[in-house]
Amino acid sequence: MADQAAQPFETIESAQEFMVVLESVIAEAQSELQAMLNDVSDERRTEALRLALFKISQLEAHTHKSRRILNDLGLIRSLLVRA
Repeated sequence: MADQAAQPFETIESAQEFMVVLESVIAEAQSELQAMLNDVSDERRTEALRLALFKISQLEAHTHKSRRILNDLGLIRSLLVRA
């Protein structure tokens, strides 16, 4: 059990599964932030929510890129295993 905690992503596939979960959580958080932004009237809070939306969209882009990289690594690994 301690071994699993030390290495949560032993395979590319397990890291890919995590990225899928992370992307869904990010999408949910974006929706919640957008809803909060639509209901806010305070200017300072509006700016904070806009910044949070900007940062979460950056995280979404990085997550998407990381997922593509993991897909590439999986393909490369399968090519190397066959060779």
